[in-house]
Amino acid sequence: MEAHQHSHPSPGSGQRKKRLSAVQAGAHYFWLFLILVCLNAKAQSTIEYDIVLSGGRVIDPETKLDAIKNVGILNNRIAQISNEPLKGKQTINVSGLVVAPGFIDMHVHGRSNVEQEYQLHDGVTTALELEWGIEHLGKWYESRKGKALINYGASVNWPFERFKAIGKYQIAVDSLLQLTVKGEANIGAMTNTILRAANETITADALNQTLVNIKTSLNEGGIGIAAPIGYLPKTNPNEMYQAYKLAGELQVVVFSHVRNPDIISIQEVIADAVLTHAPLHILHINSMSLGNIQLSIDMITAAKNKGFDITTELYPYTAASTALQSAIFSDGWQQRLGISYGDLQWVATGERLTKETFDAYRKTGGSVIIHLMKPEWIKTGIAAPGVIIASDGSSYAKLAHPRTAGTFSRVLGKYVREDKVIDLNTAIEKMTLLPAKRLESIAPVMRFKGRIQVGADADITIFNSDTIIDKATFEKGLEFSAGIEYVMVNGIFVLKNGKTVSNNFPGQAVYGRFKK
Repeated sequence: MEAHQHSHPSPGSGQRKKRLSAVQAGAHYFWLFLILVCLNAKAQSTIEYDIVLSGGRVIDPETKLDAIKNVGILNNRIAQISNEPLKGKQTINVSGLVVAPGFIDMHVHGRSNVEQEYQLHDGVTTALELEWGIEHLGKWYESRKGKALINYGASVNWPFERFKAIGKYQIAVDSLLQLTVKGEANIGAMTNTILRAANETITADALNQTLVNIKTSLNEGGIGIAAPIGYLPKTNPNEMYQAYKLAGELQVVVFSHVRNPDIISIQEVIADAVLTHAPLHILHINSMSLGNIQLSIDMITAAKNKGFDITTELYPYTAASTALQSAIFSDGWQQRLGISYGDLQWVATGERLTKETFDAYRKTGGSVIIHLMKPEWIKTGIAAPGVIIASDGSSYAKLAHPRTAGTFSRVLGKYVREDKVIDLNTAIEKMTLLPAKRLESIAPVMRFKGRIQVGADADITIFNSDTIIDKATFEKGLEFSAGIEYVMVNGIFVLKNGKTVSNNFPGQAVYGRFKK
């Protein structure tokens, strides 16, 4: 995949045409590849492909292909899709199974192969940390090279760039770097450190330095800007507006966890995006909108219809999850969320909380599962056109939120097969093409993902539509999903016959377009 990346100049005046030219060049080479393959189509019976997927139900959400086909893989790309038999060094009979683009998860927090193994058993071939982002982004990308089961990438971590800009936390900044270099960084350690500055009002100089820091991290490959203001809710609106203004100037996506779980916070980010022309992706619309999910989707749709680049996502569970020590649980949380202590489940033990345990655990810190949504809200979001499926998967813990392991299989098993909220093709589109298209402008390599087409990267998920289902639960914890039979990343199997293939690490970095 790195071979597909294109170098782009640093952001600044006079550079937009150059960026467009680079993207256009990428498109030129893509179509040239298609033409060359098509010229060889007549000779397909004599070509020996690296891998042939034989007799599966091939679904491509962009071309609307849904038919029994044979797929030939050559040099890590899809090289042929045919009714005719294909010759392969390795042929896999996938009759009776769905051959789909690999699922793209825009919203994960696990940073290691422990989480990635659960994800690949859920059909995910690309997992991106876009809500919180990654601190010391360039060093993190380097730490994952040659070690990843599936494709990886991250946005610029605005809270970290802000923390660094304040100036008095250099020792903490350096300590986080050491964790990142060693591959030991996790979101819990990061948030606990960075959010020390959550309530600080920063100076004008520090605000300007934050913006400089963001540009630097974009040059290290950042996929847009993470703006999880929900964890820094006392942030001055001007601070956030300036970040959106920068995003509008550079045309990079802002990934926003909104300030509070209410409709006014949804309106705030839409207003910032509309006024600055910043591309915006609103995270987990289900847990941020609660009972107002339809209104939120209606507002996003209205903005899109007026030409603004705004999208959203949700996960298919009625519970959220986050750190108990976060600002979400500051005074008044019961009224804001419409719940009480017994609706909180402590991840370390699975117990439901009381006032006493809430107070104790909030001091020590740790993750809770928050039971606060109604099933009909989830159905509303899943049924809505254009809403992307994304997991918000947590770092590994045995009793972590089941979305870490089961998001995509749950949609296909429960909401497609059992409840018939949407059809199979629509669900696949929400998991593949829609996230790929959302990210193409900031991460050009995504043009080659989310599709089963000649020339696309061979990121492929093969599953049994009659048996696929999530197995992880709130009570028993994480478990691999059922029904995912094969997963291929960049033309290499990481899952075969439902089992992880050992010692295969084909995952490649997904970089933002400003990568130097």
